[in-house]
Amino acid sequence: MSGYGKWVAGSKTKWITLAVWIAVIGALTMLWPGVNSQELNNASNLPEDSQSVRAAVIAEREFPAGSGIPALLVWHREGGMSEEDLMHIIAVYSKLEQQPLAHQNYVPPLGQLPPQALQASLSEDGSTLVTPVLFDKTADSDQLGEALTEMKKIVNTETGGDPSAAEVDGSGLSLRVTGPVGISVDAAGLFQNADVSLLIATVVLVLVFLLLIYRSPILALIPLAAVGFAYGAASPVLGKMAQEGWITVDSQAISIMTVLLFGAGTDYCLFLISRFRQMLKVEEHKGRALLRAITHSSGAIAMSGFTVVLALFALLLAKYGAYHRFAVPFSVSILIMGIASLTLVPALLAIFGRTSFFPFIPRTPQMEAERAKAKGRPVPQPNNSHKKGIGHHVVTRPRAIVGITVVLLGVLASFSGGIRFTYDILSSFPKDMESREGFDLIGKQFSPGGLAPAKLIIDTQGKVDGEDIKVVLGGISYIDKVSDPQQGAVNRNILGYDVEFKSNPYSLEAMNHIPALLASVEQALAESEVDNARDSVWISGQTATQHDTKELGERDTDLIIPVVIGMITVLLLIYLRSVVATIYLVATVILSFFSALGLGWIIIHYLMGAEAIQGAIPLYSFVFLVALGEDYNIFMISNIWKKRKVMPLKQAVAEGVNETGSVITSAGLILAGTFAVLASLPIQVLVQFGIITAIGVLLDTFVVRPFLVPAVTVLFGRRAFWPGKHKELERALPVGED
Repeated sequence: MSGYGKWVAGSKTKWITLAVWIAVIGALTMLWPGVNSQELNNASNLPEDSQSVRAAVIAEREFPAGSGIPALLVWHREGGMSEEDLMHIIAVYSKLEQQPLAHQNYVPPLGQLPPQALQASLSEDGSTLVTPVLFDKTADSDQLGEALTEMKKIVNTETGGDPSAAEVDGSGLSLRVTGPVGISVDAAGLFQNADVSLLIATVVLVLVFLLLIYRSPILALIPLAAVGFAYGAASPVLGKMAQEGWITVDSQAISIMTVLLFGAGTDYCLFLISRFRQMLKVEEHKGRALLRAITHSSGAIAMSGFTVVLALFALLLAKYGAYHRFAVPFSVSILIMGIASLTLVPALLAIFGRTSFFPFIPRTPQMEAERAKAKGRPVPQPNNSHKKGIGHHVVTRPRAIVGITVVLLGVLASFSGGIRFTYDILSSFPKDMESREGFDLIGKQFSPGGLAPAKLIIDTQGKVDGEDIKVVLGGISYIDKVSDPQQGAVNRNILGYDVEFKSNPYSLEAMNHIPALLASVEQALAESEVDNARDSVWISGQTATQHDTKELGERDTDLIIPVVIGMITVLLLIYLRSVVATIYLVATVILSFFSALGLGWIIIHYLMGAEAIQGAIPLYSFVFLVALGEDYNIFMISNIWKKRKVMPLKQAVAEGVNETGSVITSAGLILAGTFAVLASLPIQVLVQFGIITAIGVLLDTFVVRPFLVPAVTVLFGRRAFWPGKHKELERALPVGED
């Protein structure tokens, strides 16, 4: 490692390393597009063989008039809508027919109707009307947002006011756009608005933490500079990959990638900086001190980064698009951050040297004495007081510590069994979000199922009467409304029905009705002797899509979690060459994960009042926590392993825990803080993910790493190294000393 250190941070090569980084980023920025310019927020999440996707293809072919994505315009006036209000709505639709919006697919001919015809569609109290506008499925969220903005201008012109800005419970006419289009636009807007605030909050938080920890403005800026360089390289690399069609990136992935870079990247920098600081207190020559620091820490940094990269690459096994799309951006960004930590950071430390720590510059005792003598001050006396620290308590009472920590973590983990999950995207939105307000009005004035009706498609093969099927559907308890049968445009034997559930179409309850509805219709067809009834029924729409999302997400979770555990186990075996240590290190991180889930559920459900957490959170949290949690274990245990070669195990554990304690605590606080920043955003899925991940990092930092892992290591004694051997230790210690 000394050769590598001289290569990146030598007296001359340090400037070459910095110049190479600047040149590479400059070239990449000029030649390739940034990742933000290649966002695609409407990419499909479901594979083509999913039931809802196949149903959507048939619906588009057979019922093209209703095959677009609907925006539901919810018009409302407290006390009842006037005839003038209805005339304004008719005028709006007349304009939309004459001058269609960009990406507009279809509008009902409301512009040709008299006001009396619209009155029949009002809610019972006459206060609310819902009218649709359909858009092309190929339009992304930005394009749909622009179309809605243009539509609202038309509404403002025709009404002489601004119904979108009017209060729902006010006396004026209000308009709220909801449905799949409104929800999609609002979701994209939340992430777009979150990007800048998230970046600013993360930078400020990391900077404040670094200033508090090291009290040095220069040192606080070095990790931030490294993260900036890493992002500067990762952005065009990912942008080029997206431009070539190799990967797809969305705003959510970029937001979390930014947080991950700052959190994990700062950790890697601190691992090296803390070791450099220690070496400067015993080594007068800053170059030799840095080379020793690189030699001692580079292996753990490389192993930690490689562990995270491989764990994140496991997301490539996911079939669900959103999971799959996270794999490459996260992995590539961490890989580049790891390279920056092992090359750029050493070069910057070599350039600034001891000045990096100004004004609290670490010096050797001899240097401090000479400095004091030169200034005419008393020579500082060495502090010989022995601080026992946490490590001493761990090695003296390992059984008690293991018992207490396992019980504590086990109790927290037990709460994870009671977690309820939701796939309702609306519950992630703030209550004053436009699409959510529109949905609340629909649920209050009409059936909630009207927000996103399911499209039931049946190939009758000419053996079943459409009205008979409607009667069967009308008798199902969870269905509120069924439309008249619509005949297919290509195959006249295919019939379509718009079905409204009684419950929120995005709720778990409604999603669970999809397989039951398929089974009911298949049975009715079988009784009518329709051939292959099982393959003659399809359901499209948001509820069917969400059902497939849930099924696919559970499949991915069941596959990826064991794969990640397996990969990390293999990496630890290769690095530590100890079966026993590998087993208990992996086991402690898994226990920590379930404890974080349990404590997160206590906070989110019992304190914040959420009825459920988003279904994607366990997989996201697991991948991050298990991969990042092993970082701290690797850094600490590698220190213990090295000391174990030249001193008794208990002494090695005590010193290893004490030496790594401050840096891992600092790194853990910064990493937890960066994830906690997500909790400040108005998006519930990121709030919940941020809370659970931050809790997991804190549990690793303050319970698992300083107490549980070293205590277990002490209890296992020499068996912790099995089957590896340390010849130096065997000569140094009598048999049975442990």
